[in-house]
Amino acid sequence: MLFQEFIQDMNPHQAYRIKKLKRQLEHAESYAEWKSIALKIDQESGAQEWKYDNCSPYFDAEMISYRLKLLKRYRYQHRTRDLMYLLREGLTYDIANIAHPMLFAATYVGTKTIIEDYIEEVSASLAFIASEACECLSHQEKMDFFKHCEKAYGQPALMFSGGATLGLFHTGVCKALLEQDLMPKVLSGSSAGAIMTAMLGVSNPENISKILNGENFFSEAFHFRKLGDLLKGNGGVADVKYLKKFLVENLGNVTFDEAFKQSGLYINVAVAPYDASQEARIMNTYTSPDLLVWSAVLASCAVPILFPPVKLTSKRYDGELTPYMATTRWVDGSVRSDFPQQKMARLYNLNYSIASQVNPHIVPFMQDDVSRFRRDMLSWPERIIRRQGKVIAKGVMDFTRERVGKVPSIRRLLDHGYGVVDQRYYGDVNIIGRYSLRHYSYMLQNPRPHLFKLLQREGERATWPKISSIETHARIGKTIQHALELLNYQQLHRQETHVQVHTA
Repeated sequence: MLFQEFIQDMNPHQAYRIKKLKRQLEHAESYAEWKSIALKIDQESGAQEWKYDNCSPYFDAEMISYRLKLLKRYRYQHRTRDLMYLLREGLTYDIANIAHPMLFAATYVGTKTIIEDYIEEVSASLAFIASEACECLSHQEKMDFFKHCEKAYGQPALMFSGGATLGLFHTGVCKALLEQDLMPKVLSGSSAGAIMTAMLGVSNPENISKILNGENFFSEAFHFRKLGDLLKGNGGVADVKYLKKFLVENLGNVTFDEAFKQSGLYINVAVAPYDASQEARIMNTYTSPDLLVWSAVLASCAVPILFPPVKLTSKRYDGELTPYMATTRWVDGSVRSDFPQQKMARLYNLNYSIASQVNPHIVPFMQDDVSRFRRDMLSWPERIIRRQGKVIAKGVMDFTRERVGKVPSIRRLLDHGYGVVDQRYYGDVNIIGRYSLRHYSYMLQNPRPHLFKLLQREGERATWPKISSIETHARIGKTIQHALELLNYQQLHRQETHVQVHTA
């Protein structure tokens, strides 16, 4: 539990003030308000003092202190070559383990002061090299240096889980990140998360705020079939035609390649072949540039039993719509690849991931960072039960597959179940939705304004405590990006000036 070690020696008056502040925190209407109250709690509880103590088992404070002093010295003395050498040496977001989740679990806002100072100094050093004050490097040398930095440092990804209508939670996550200019350019989604990913991915940047207002989501996407139709077979519990209509209306006949050109976002949709012997795939501008985005999202939403498996559609070079892998049918990607982090890392040079998780069969079993990284003896029983429970569940399904695997429907169900149990559902930063009986009742409701606002606000509130760690992870990468933008602008300006002089 947060602050437990700080509040043990607290007097009753202090405890009352903190309790009052926490109630205010729960009703904050914006991140600015939330942060202001959170800082007061950190101060009142004594957690703020923890930031100034460099002793910690979770990172190497000595290494960070040494590098911080050198960076400052080289920058102040304009020793540019030495500065570049030192920066290249430690160009990773988790150097000396400074990105460890436990370093962001002791306070509501921020982490160790030395870590914040180090990241600030790395950013300042990079900015100095890109600036006109750095005169010993040519423009091309600066460009080469920052392109190397961009490749070495990598970029983040935001992954959206499935969860049917509970996926509206993801809009709140996006809203909170966009307001703080922390939205990654690499997105992935499965099932409901695929809808969120696609909505952003086919839009021009100036239209994203309109999408997050929710009007595009108000639709009759869920329409349950009549009992007579269900008895005939050949379909799921819900009518896929209504979901398809919703997707086509909002996404249009846009391919993944066209979507990237419109939004500048690298969107990835997780789908799985109905034949469980094949691996799940991610569809994007590299792996399937001609595939229609709505088609991939429809497949990713085809939850077994709820919707039937579907076939994919692509757009040919002449604009004609044709089948994509015509003999293959596809289902919900979250069955086997809810968060396809490893596959995306190979394509996009990822350094860390943000996971937005609302899957109703996963959220109740997820742990917060403090519980996950505890190493005291009291945590051992739970850790053993969790690990062995997973092993036993997989073993039972393997045993059952060997005995009744010849029945195709049972075999397929067991394969999907094995995929669900065998996945990793955590990112480097985790934003986890709430769960209750009320939330389960929301799952298959068609989105309405009240429900949209409720779930979006839950997404925002769940994201606010994670902003500090995301800002810390993103700061250096954003500095590198801004430096490249500045250098590219300067190069373009010089070329235009050169052309004007010759024209005159």
